[in-house]
Amino acid sequence: MKSLPYFCRGEVIRGFGRGSKELGIPTANFPDSVVDNLPADINTGIYYGWACVGNGDVHRMVMSIGWNPYYKNTKKSMETHVIHTFKEDFYGEILSVVMVGYIRPERTFDSLEALISAINSDIGEAKVKLQLPEHLKLREDNFFTTAPASSTILNGH
Repeated sequence: MKSLPYFCRGEVIRGFGRGSKELGIPTANFPDSVVDNLPADINTGIYYGWACVGNGDVHRMVMSIGWNPYYKNTKKSMETHVIHTFKEDFYGEILSVVMVGYIRPERTFDSLEALISAINSDIGEAKVKLQLPEHLKLREDNFFTTAPASSTILNGH
């Protein structure tokens, strides 16, 4: 995929409400405007890279792009799991990501347990691959230091 690394950012919107609840793996969802602007050669599947919420620290991430066959979505989505524990939700914040590599195509699963196992395997693979020098350097990219502040103020904070 010649479009990798791919840099994008957008406001975190409410997704399907299953990442945290059903999977125990919270995801941040991009609006259609970000999904619709993906380059044509970015196939559906699982990607890894770096992510930053607002002007915060840069963390490792995995991202699912596609229709999530297990859930039979009818709309293409970009769901980012930031490999970090946040104290609270960050809906309305600006999420900046750089996708640096591809892990696997999306596929369906026989059970929720199999899906969770696959996601955890993806996270493990991302952690290993992001140690490569060519990927580590992207963590320091000025794309992250020029990230805009949050677009809205949440909960009076």
